[in-house]
Amino acid sequence: MARSSLRRLTSLGLMSTVLAACSVLAPGGTPPTPTVAEAQAFLDNVNSTTLKLGIAGAQAGWVAQNFITDDTEALDARASQAVSDTIAKFAKEAVRFDSVTLPPAQRRQLDLLKVSLVLATPASPEDAEAVTKAVSRMRGVYGKGTWCPEPARPDACHNIDEVTRVLARSRNEAELKREWEGWQTISPPMKSDYTTFVGLSNKGARELGFADTGAMWRAKYDMPPDAFAQELERLWNQVRPLYLELHAYVRMKLRQQYGAVVPEKGPIPAHLLGNIWAQDWSNVYSLVAPARADAGYSLTDILKTKKTDALGMVKYGEGFYTSLGFAPLPDTFWK
Repeated sequence: MARSSLRRLTSLGLMSTVLAACSVLAPGGTPPTPTVAEAQAFLDNVNSTTLKLGIAGAQAGWVAQNFITDDTEALDARASQAVSDTIAKFAKEAVRFDSVTLPPAQRRQLDLLKVSLVLATPASPEDAEAVTKAVSRMRGVYGKGTWCPEPARPDACHNIDEVTRVLARSRNEAELKREWEGWQTISPPMKSDYTTFVGLSNKGARELGFADTGAMWRAKYDMPPDAFAQELERLWNQVRPLYLELHAYVRMKLRQQYGAVVPEKGPIPAHLLGNIWAQDWSNVYSLVAPARADAGYSLTDILKTKKTDALGMVKYGEGFYTSLGFAPLPDTFWK
């Protein structure tokens, strides 16, 4: 039996022992109300188990994303499934403490446990394996995806980094459109796996008591899913007038740059916004900046002037977290 399976069985066996100890029937045949101590024991087990599985999952994911092969995808899928299956099991068991009056810290941990998953694997082992394998395959297809401007020259194909650079720097509309449309060709092979992901992830979410995966995601914000959607709509309507004005202004400036390919009204062609997902428009600022606008500054240039190396970048990152009160990284990290 694989080591991962043994670890999973061991951790789940410990959990079964804890639950068995707490399930002695009270007079009349009904389970007694769980205690605060039992809730704490449950949470301690959850935290220690998920920490170990989380580290193993992160290690497998790092290897799979940096060395993309069928074998590393399989390892990543198994590690991801171990995490998802265990957390899903714990989330279902947490319902046992819903009627118990607990200290706020315990109650919040239990509530967060129920919504901590991005992917809730179904209880069926076959379905759980199918959905985690589908997700791992999609990550692999995306990570190693390329398109070839010159099919006769496979050595000149563009991966996500080259596509990102072209979209950020080029001001040639034809080149931008070709790059954008070329990159979209990597997605059709993912259609079947994505369909599997949607169906089985929704099934897993329903087993946790949510309407679907979307409702599970929207439940992460200390309010019911429907209330979150309503709050999002309220906030969007506050900023919508400003967004429409900014959108119209950017559309006008891009029309001046690229001509009739940018319509006078309606959406802006996505390939002209300087970003592979059209979600960040900062790369077209030089085209749309108002006259005599503050040029701002280049963080990259500042770092180069200071001769900041890779280690220095990590030090900056550590400084951010220590400023929030987190502990410094241990010596073992730097070694």
